[in-house]
Amino acid sequence: MARSKQLAPGISARRPQAVARRSMKNLKNSEPEAPATKEVQVGGDKNGSTRLVPTSKAPRYYPADDVRQPKKSRKSPKPTKLRPSIVPGSVLIVLAGRFRGKRVVFLKQLESGLLLVTGPYKINGVPLRRVNQAYVIATSTRVDLEGFELDPKINDAYFSKAVVKGASSAEAEFFEEGKPKPKEPFPEAKSADQKVIDKAVIAAVQKQANLAKYLKATFGLTKGQYPHQLVF
Repeated sequence: MARSKQLAPGISARRPQAVARRSMKNLKNSEPEAPATKEVQVGGDKNGSTRLVPTSKAPRYYPADDVRQPKKSRKSPKPTKLRPSIVPGSVLIVLAGRFRGKRVVFLKQLESGLLLVTGPYKINGVPLRRVNQAYVIATSTRVDLEGFELDPKINDAYFSKAVVKGASSAEAEFFEEGKPKPKEPFPEAKSADQKVIDKAVIAAVQKQANLAKYLKATFGLTKGQYPHQLVF
């Protein structure tokens, strides 16, 4: 094996064999570039028989300003971790929103991380809805929901609202301004789902004494009470 020529102490002029093999491999796998122009046949006696045209046409529209491309995020959303104090059947106290101060029964956690809860509606008027776990207080009271299975169709898409189209023209929008919007009736299918779920939850609530009264009562603090000193 021939020795490599030494240019300086510790510096060799020999080319590594791995680099040479990689270069040969790239040359073998490289495909020939497509030509920039191609020859096409044209008609007419005075136009000639052929003409060179570009292979790829240039775009007809150019933005006046540079369009900023959004950066691709490599972060993947992580599923929301459920608090250990919240289990199916837990009685929660809602702290914000339309039903703040109400006690509800937790059913399950949805894919979005929100909590699916119900009043039940027949007891305290809270329907089937989603709540963020940051705005609830978990109590030690439990409702035994053993054997209760929730319909798989009740997910995040179940609570999505239909898109309502506005006026088709400016004139129609002008005459509609000031008029109250027609109230859409509550879907019968969702009303039936509410009754099925509440029937099972109410049956479990009635097995415990005074639990229905506890769910119906509204939570509140009086003078001298502090939430961090209370045991729920």
